[in-house]
Amino acid sequence: GRAAVSRIVGRDPEKLDRAGVCRAAIESLAENFSDGVVAPVFWIGVGGLAGGVAYKAANTADSMIGHRTPRHEAFGRAAARFDDLINLPASRLTALLIVGASFFVKGADAGNAWRTVRRDATKHRSPNAGWPEAAMAGALGLALAGPRSYDGVMVDDAFMGEGGHRDAESADIRRALKLYRVADFLLIALFGLLSVIVIAA
Repeated sequence: GRAAVSRIVGRDPEKLDRAGVCRAAIESLAENFSDGVVAPVFWIGVGGLAGGVAYKAANTADSMIGHRTPRHEAFGRAAARFDDLINLPASRLTALLIVGASFFVKGADAGNAWRTVRRDATKHRSPNAGWPEAAMAGALGLALAGPRSYDGVMVDDAFMGEGGHRDAESADIRRALKLYRVADFLLIALFGLLSVIVIAA
């Protein structure tokens, strides 16, 4: 589990127990649904193919040089801040999609997902990651994020879904994947409807 999750998260995998591996996977699913699916669809909807290409170029710049290094510190910081800015609308939309999906997934709690987003999303150190993570945490009754270690340095981040349980397990990953699939369907339906409206107009 540590080896698998190390391919999709930046935290130190050797310090993760079974529950930590499961939480890391669920957090990554929520955040990457926003960055990797919703945001490209949103910017393609706004600016067509050019909008999608521009988004992916900015997102890739952040992935490659956005993390602070002595050589690229100034440009990397600019790339990271710009990526934060262009992901603002998608992260909020992602949270709404997860809340909406919670109505259709057995065992998920849409009301708690909405309350958790409103209470916890802005407490995250990232201006965007907290929104999908809080929605996922609330929907599943989990406590995600919180303190974690990166390159041997502890980051004291707030919990998303404070009061939820931290002992996540593989069944929670499967529930998170169900939420993701339903939320993806809602995204397709939403933009399909908007396309019909635009064409009809």
